[in-house]
Amino acid sequence: MTTAPTDFATRANTLDAQDPLGDFPRRFVGSDDPEIVAYLDGNSLGRPTRGTAERMAAFVTEAWGGRLIRGWDEEWFELPLTLGDRIGASLLGAGAGQTTIGDSTSVLLYKLARGALALRPGRTEIVLDRDNFPTDRYLMEAIAADLGLTLRWIDADFAGGVTAGEVAGVVSERTALVVLSHVAYRSGYLLDAPAIAAVTHDAGALLLLDVCHSVGSVEIELDSWGVDFAAGCTYKYLNGGPGSPAFAYVAARHLPHFRQPIWGWMGRENPFDMAQGYIPAPGIRRVLSASPGIIGMLPIQDMLDLIEEAGMPAVRAKSLALTAFALDLVHDWLIPRGVTISSPLDPARRGGHVTIDHPAFREITARLWHRGVMPDFRRPHGIRLGMSPLSTTFREVLAGITAIRDELDAS
Repeated sequence: MTTAPTDFATRANTLDAQDPLGDFPRRFVGSDDPEIVAYLDGNSLGRPTRGTAERMAAFVTEAWGGRLIRGWDEEWFELPLTLGDRIGASLLGAGAGQTTIGDSTSVLLYKLARGALALRPGRTEIVLDRDNFPTDRYLMEAIAADLGLTLRWIDADFAGGVTAGEVAGVVSERTALVVLSHVAYRSGYLLDAPAIAAVTHDAGALLLLDVCHSVGSVEIELDSWGVDFAAGCTYKYLNGGPGSPAFAYVAARHLPHFRQPIWGWMGRENPFDMAQGYIPAPGIRRVLSASPGIIGMLPIQDMLDLIEEAGMPAVRAKSLALTAFALDLVHDWLIPRGVTISSPLDPARRGGHVTIDHPAFREITARLWHRGVMPDFRRPHGIRLGMSPLSTTFREVLAGITAIRDELDAS
């Protein structure tokens, strides 16, 4: 690997030394693995915390093995709601009783969308954008086909995202639901959620936000923004592990009349009555269906411990510093080598990751992984640099972009 110029190397060392969150990276498993030079894919799969390794082992022997079925009465039955409240308070700006955890993001988005549409009978359109994450688009396509609704597509800037003005241009008295991602999965564009919520509500419609790429890296205030529904995953910046359960938010004003379509015993009123007929439970429990995956909820608690210790303002500040440092390196080293930036340069409109494009990046990504540098590839020819604020160092960013520069020179 080519030696980095002294100014960037010195800057990375200084930023790490002065980082108020500089102690956090060593609290993650693998942070001292010499084979991993730079892990820049924390926005796809976060590292496990060291606390999680201990918690998982203790759970098998003590909670599961020791308490057995008693665990449901002692903690597990309420865990989707208690953990949901903790996620809401720490990460979503959501008051108690509006957030629950369980199912996958896809299932929760489906539940929320169908429940929202039922609250707007007679309206016939769903608004969404063509660059939203594929699952979001596919789900809305399926729902529209099932219910005979029309999709109104927004063609957003490829290197940006959906603006309030673009939403205003397509919503109408026919709009039932607007479905958008708070941070765009490819470009990292950070939506102006309060403005879009206002535009949506002015049209009499409801707003469903996908917060998968923002929760844990960007400050969120669902209650004060007026968002109606939200869903997000926990395996990115919340470090819950592969396939860890997602969470759902339903604003309190909608809960009395909210009905989701997947009726299961866990979401019924008095579920242990095993009674005939389905009556939804009061409050956010009605979003649940089946018995939730308790094991998948364990790692999230350890990451919440770290985020709450650091505080989301500090997490967001570190995220902005990491992406700014990455962009400075890209400007100096990679743009002269034919790379383009496909993310917002304005930090106020940028989430926690940066995407850069070059025709050779598909092949280069595979070579980077072999040398211990791990970003991810996004079509058509983008490398996405996902810096997780509590586990990523500035030296990792330097090492990763140095490797990209070297691979471009070798191509």
